[in-house]
Parts: sequence; structure tokens; C-alpha cells
Amino acid sequence: MATVNPKEKLVLSEEKGKGQIVVDYAVLKKAVLALRAMNHPLRKKILELLETNKNLTVTEIYVKLRLEQSVASQHLAILRREAIVSTKREGKFIYYNLNKKRISEINQMVNDLAV
Repeated sequence: MATVNPKEKLVLSEEKGKGQIVVDYAVLKKAVLALRAMNHPLRKKILELLETNKNLTVTEIYVKLRLEQSVASQHLAILRREAIVSTKREGKFIYYNLNKKRISEINQMVNDLAV
């Protein structure tokens, strides 16, 4: 099995000589990580909760979803790493909210791939 350097690009001939398709593995990997972050059942619930309630602390999230605090924190870290949620500190509290601009970018990536 051949390994592919993630910095490489794959160039494919498009059907009927219309040009080339360039697959950038770095961009593709970034898209996959973002989609994987959003497509987990528990993270979907967190996103829905944040859409409904706008700004929540990790405590509010784990209480509302009846989770362990560590589980909620781990899933929020994944969403934060992909910039799907953003944080705002107020004193000792960290509030989580949706990064709708990033979600829109991910949605556009999916639409572009589907064409």
C-alpha cells in the first residue's frame, strides 16, 4: 500500500478533456477532521444545545445533557480545536458558543465537494 505525503497534490484528468481535478491532501484532511468533529452524535447534541441557548459554560452543558464533566470537556475540546465553537472568558467562567462563520465554511466545503 502506497503512502501519500499529505503535502502532495493529486492531479486527475477530468472526463471528456475538460481539464484537471487537483486534490490537495492537506485541504482534504482539514475538511475530514472538521466533518468528523461535527458528525459525532454527542457533539451534534452539544451543537444543538448551543444553538438553542447561545452561550453556555461546560457545567451547564454537562448538566443539561446529563454527562460526566470530563466527557463534555473532551468533546468541547474537539469542537474548539476545529474552531466549530468559540469561547469567551468572563471572570472564572468560560462560555462556549457556536462559530457560525466556521460552520458556514464547512458547509461550503461540503457543497463544493458534492458538485
